[in-house]
Amino acid sequence: MQLFPIRRRDFGEDFHWGVAVSAYQIEGGWNADGKGPSIWDAFVRRSGKIDRRETGDVACDFYHRYLEDIQLLRQLSVPCFRFSISWPRLLPEGRGKINPAGIAFYHQVIDACLAAGIEPWVTLYHWDLPLALEEAYGGWTNRKIIEDFLAYVELCAKEYGGKVKYWMVLNEPMAFTAVGYLLGIHAPGRRGLKNFFPAVHHAALAQAEGIRHLKALLPKAVIGTTFSTSPTFPYRQSHSKDAAASRRYDAVLNRLFVEPLLGRGYPIDVFPELAEITRRYAQPGDEERIVARPDFIGIQNYTRELIKHHPLVPWIKGRPVPPKRRGAPYQAMGWEIYPESLYLALRQFSQYDSTLPIIITENGFAAENETTDDPARMEYLKAALRQVYRAQQEGILVKGYFIWTFMDNFEWAEGYRPQFGIVYVDRATLERRPKKSALWYRDFLRGVAEL
Repeated sequence: MQLFPIRRRDFGEDFHWGVAVSAYQIEGGWNADGKGPSIWDAFVRRSGKIDRRETGDVACDFYHRYLEDIQLLRQLSVPCFRFSISWPRLLPEGRGKINPAGIAFYHQVIDACLAAGIEPWVTLYHWDLPLALEEAYGGWTNRKIIEDFLAYVELCAKEYGGKVKYWMVLNEPMAFTAVGYLLGIHAPGRRGLKNFFPAVHHAALAQAEGIRHLKALLPKAVIGTTFSTSPTFPYRQSHSKDAAASRRYDAVLNRLFVEPLLGRGYPIDVFPELAEITRRYAQPGDEERIVARPDFIGIQNYTRELIKHHPLVPWIKGRPVPPKRRGAPYQAMGWEIYPESLYLALRQFSQYDSTLPIIITENGFAAENETTDDPARMEYLKAALRQVYRAQQEGILVKGYFIWTFMDNFEWAEGYRPQFGIVYVDRATLERRPKKSALWYRDFLRGVAEL
């Protein structure tokens, strides 16, 4: 691709620029001021689940340092701040009694953003399910979750809807259902299709019902939801079994939640076994309830996957070939460094409805043993944004870009080892120091730096 200078203004005046975080990964204060435990508060205490036995108990201590952090966002000229609300901070038991201190906290965060001239973008569910609901009835595996989730959505809308314009219902439903309810690598640590299939169906219903409920409560709001994406390709281009495995992977990784939402049903065309979800867990009327039209589609992309046929892998009959084995460059999460995957994801998702705006709600680069010098991240972000511009030039309606993440944080099962932040956090002192990428992003947002 020919390189030429690209500046912020080239993406359009109505393009949303920001950074993204999530509650459990940055807040800390895990049991402060009446907050109830989440499934992650329990999961991090299970032996062997988290690298180096690290937890999010303190994380970045955003719960106590939010004013400092929002001022840093202002100093970096970041226009939009995507953060999530902790369900058990508002409703310690997941339902019923409200925690006033939790309600007040997010009012304070939102008010501080608005006072700093920063637009809050609120994610309602970023994986920290109240532990009480997991223990009471199995969390996302039980249909009861939908009613409790909608009550939580309504509480958030009534409390914050007068201040918050932009909302996301679920963060990466494919990720939290597969890694938490199929593979057991994330909270709550369940395994098997008997957990995965019902969790998928109930999350898909909650996604659509949540969008509809928010639209009814907040008719002037802009409401979407976010999907993890990894464009998939056969490892051997002319190998028919690699191609078939790649299509099955694509059905699960990229299509499983967006297609039901947009009225296409589960992608049983290439993966007939997915019909089991409807056969076993759907009730009359679900086919209509699972459909809703968001105001935008959020996509989150970091890499692509090359899939090789493997007859011993149950169900999917294939698996990704790691970039290390392929001799390809990779970052601290083990993912291939492949900025073009962002363009490929935008192209794939734009084909559903070319009139539906796409917001890149996460994209970033993980390093290790990093302080404030991060040339690899700067190079990656510039390359990724060139791919966003490429998509725009082809007519794809992409309207926003959020870097994952604002500051080095708790990266789930990997603990604090992978660093995605554009701001360095000293784990001993929790001091924040902007990295070179943060200063470049600031200058780009101010119109004095370019790609």
